[in-house]
Amino acid sequence: MPLKNTQYNALMRVYNERQLRHARELEDLKNEVYARVPRYKELKDAIAGNAASRARARITNNRSLYDELERENALLKEELARVMAENGLSEDSFSVRYTCPDCKDTGFINGEKCHCFVQAAVELLYDQSNIREILKRENFSSLSMEYYEKSSANGTKTQYDYMAEKIAYCCDFVKGFDRRAENILFYGPTGTGKTFLSNCIAKALLDTCHSVVYFSAIDLLELFSRTGFSYDEEDQDQQDQYILESDLLIIDDLGTERVNRFTLEKLFYTINERLARQKSTIISTNLTPGALRDEYTERIASRILSNYELIQLAGEDIRIKKRFG
Repeated sequence: MPLKNTQYNALMRVYNERQLRHARELEDLKNEVYARVPRYKELKDAIAGNAASRARARITNNRSLYDELERENALLKEELARVMAENGLSEDSFSVRYTCPDCKDTGFINGEKCHCFVQAAVELLYDQSNIREILKRENFSSLSMEYYEKSSANGTKTQYDYMAEKIAYCCDFVKGFDRRAENILFYGPTGTGKTFLSNCIAKALLDTCHSVVYFSAIDLLELFSRTGFSYDEEDQDQQDQYILESDLLIIDDLGTERVNRFTLEKLFYTINERLARQKSTIISTNLTPGALRDEYTERIASRILSNYELIQLAGEDIRIKKRFG
C-alpha cells in the first residue's frame, strides 16, 4: 500500500509518540513503586551492584570473592521476591505496555509492515477520503432486500432474485479478493444501489486491512487536472502510486464529470495501468455500455467493457422509496 511521504511521516510520528508515551508511563510507574516501597529500589540497586562486583571478581579470577557474592546475590533475590509478593508486584509490573505487542510499537516486524501499520495506513487513507461515516451506514450488514419486487410478469426473474444474485457475486468478489484481480462496472439509473454496493465491498475489504481508495469521478478528474500541471515530479509520482497501487480503487458516478483530452488520457492510463498491475477497480455510472462508448474514447470503453464484470442495476429509485414508502 503506497503512501505519500507526508502520510508515511505522519504515521511514523504516531509510532514515535506512542513509544515515548509508553516509556514515560513505565518511568512514572517505577517512581511510584519506588516511593511506595523504598526497599524494592534498594534491593534492585544492590542486585545491580552485586552483578558488577561479580563481573570484576570473575575478570580478576578471585574465586572466593565471586562465590561470596553469589551467595549474597541469592539472598538479595530471595528478599526481593518476598518484598514483591508482599506488595503485589511481579516482573510483568514493569514491562512496557505496548499498544501492539507484535511489533512493539515500531510498526514493523522483520522489516515488513506490521498489521497495525497497515490498518493505521488504511484508516489514514479513509480519513482523507472522507468516506468513513458513509461506510457506517452503507455496508453488507445494513443492506436490506425489502425494497426489491418479489413478483414479476410472465415468469421472468424477479428484481428480488436478480439482486440476490448480484449481491452474492459482490460477496464472492470480497472472498476471492486475494486470489484473483477482478473489476466491476455497476451501471443503471440513479438510486438503484450502484454506490451502495461499491461501499459494501469497500467496507468489507477495509475490515480485512486492504487499502481502498475512493474518488467520485468529478474529484478524480479534478485531481488529475491539478497535479497534471505540477512541477514537483516526486509529488506527482507519489500521487500516481497512491491511485495505482491501492488494493481497490473505486470511481463513483463516471459520466458526471467534465472531461478534456488531458483528463481522458489520465483516466485511460489509470484504468490500463491498474489492469496491467492486476489491481482491482470498481466503477459506477448512470451510462449504459453503449453510451460509455459514445462519451469516452474507444480505448477507455474497450478496456472497461472487456475486462470488467458488467452488473446492471435497474428499478425504481430506492432512496425515494425509503423516504416516501
